[in-house]
Amino acid sequence: MKKTVIVGTLILLLGAAGFAATGPDKKWAGVDETVVEKFATEAGHPPRPPLINPGEGDLLLFVFLVAGTVGGFIAGYCYRGLFPPKNKAPDKHSHV
Repeated sequence: MKKTVIVGTLILLLGAAGFAATGPDKKWAGVDETVVEKFATEAGHPPRPPLINPGEGDLLLFVFLVAGTVGGFIAGYCYRGLFPPKNKAPDKHSHV
């Protein structure tokens, strides 16, 4: 138990130190920006805006809402197959 607390505290401290080193105003560049964009520009294909920009508005929120709803309906429909009663073995003729 003591080891777990020490390791957890160490992880939190390292995470806080990493965040403090970059600061909230600095942006972490991803692989697309640092590597792919450089080679694409050198090859004569400059970056262009995406066809559907998920950074604007609530598009990502809506997509996660729809995915959660669909997943919830599927899990609800297959509930007895996913979680059979403990006193009864799963039915061989289940529709799952």
